Amino acid sequence: MELKFSTFSIVLYLVLVTLLVSLGFWQLDRAEQKKVFVRQQQLSADKSLLKLSEDVDLEGTRYRKTEITGRYDSSYQYLIDNQIVNGRAGYFVMTPFKIDGLNQSVLVNRGWVALNKDRRVLPDISIETLNVTITGRINYFPVVGIRLAGAEIPTEGWPSVVQVVDSQVLSEKLGYVLFPFQIELDKSMSDGYSRDWRKKSVMPPEKHVAYAVQWFGLALTLTVLFIGFSRKSK
Repeated sequence: MELKFSTFSIVLYLVLVTLLVSLGFWQLDRAEQKKVFVRQQQLSADKSLLKLSEDVDLEGTRYRKTEITGRYDSSYQYLIDNQIVNGRAGYFVMTPFKIDGLNQSVLVNRGWVALNKDRRVLPDISIETLNVTITGRINYFPVVGIRLAGAEIPTEGWPSVVQVVDSQVLSEKLGYVLFPFQIELDKSMSDGYSRDWRKKSVMPPEKHVAYAVQWFGLALTLTVLFIGFSRKSK
């Protein structure tokens, strides 16, 4: 059987089949990431309260509940901008917490507050500076969909508004070191706002594998069609 291929058809075929196969492997990689994510959630849920130390590993402790004693640094708080909850724009309230016995402090996410109609009017997020014990969940900092240049720079004054949390930048403004993660204040704790820390639903690993099979199947179908049309054009 003699096959005849034009240069254009070969190039087009190679581009398309490479794209399809790449998408298939990307879905397989996503499936593996989701397996790790689900496993991490399950392990974290089964463990007791974690005692924070200065060398805590975020990757190994994400979603772990912790109990800390100390006081809120209520004079210096951050409002994390562009946080959408139930279709409404607002802020996450981040309050530095100085932990007894540790040199590092941590940002406690006290929950979500709605944006005022006049952006110049910031919400009242005052809190008493008392020695307290709080519980919460360790997690990454909140994220925004699109990161613009300079989004990690907080505004002047207090409370300070910032779009992207960079613990080093915020530490410099505070004048002391922060842990590179947040603690999401437990719903049972007072001094908080709207809080729903349920783990975000994610596509199960099996669905990613199914998508990978579809992409590989399309690559195979394209190959069969390419050979078939090449035979007809002979």
